Amino acid sequence: MNEVTISGEDALKQLKEGNARFLEGKARFPTVQKEILADLAKGQSPYATILSCSDSRVPPELIFDAGFGELFVIRVAGNVFSAEIAGTLQYAGRHLQTPLFVVMGHTHCGAIHAAVDCWLHGKQQHSHIQLLLDSILPGITNLDPHTAPAALVEQAVEANVRWTIRQILNTPEAQEKHARGAVKLVGAVYDIESGRITFLD
Repeated sequence: MNEVTISGEDALKQLKEGNARFLEGKARFPTVQKEILADLAKGQSPYATILSCSDSRVPPELIFDAGFGELFVIRVAGNVFSAEIAGTLQYAGRHLQTPLFVVMGHTHCGAIHAAVDCWLHGKQQHSHIQLLLDSILPGITNLDPHTAPAALVEQAVEANVRWTIRQILNTPEAQEKHARGAVKLVGAVYDIESGRITFLD
């Protein structure tokens, strides 16, 4: 297995170029040859770790035009942070040594819509779904509740991405690696209508 040798900046550049090919209709989406699969069976060395929503309309490998073995993808509704997600991210950092970590939300996210309804109207969901929403609420309740509904949900999507990033950065390992510049951590929002990804500051 080859070790990842690119920087976080170069990995981010690859993601942006992949999304550009996707938007232009020039995505690679190749049929994977058996030789490639056999080589990948020996190990993996993805250049980026993506924490994204489970929404079926948001497949990271496709929208970044990435091939087998290039991305380490973690998907959970609302791209939320939890102990299980923390463990998976830690694995990516310690064992796979990916130089780039991306937290990616998306427009028209059902989990965010439900969290906003819960916050503004007290609408509760079934037990485990409510636990998921409860993990989103701290990141969105500082928004202006008088904002137009569609704009508020859009703001909440971005706020939730930033909230997840803050939680990741609060872990000792992330703080240490971030301080050393050993990894790059960025937020992103995918527009499911246009296919465009906006990387956040």
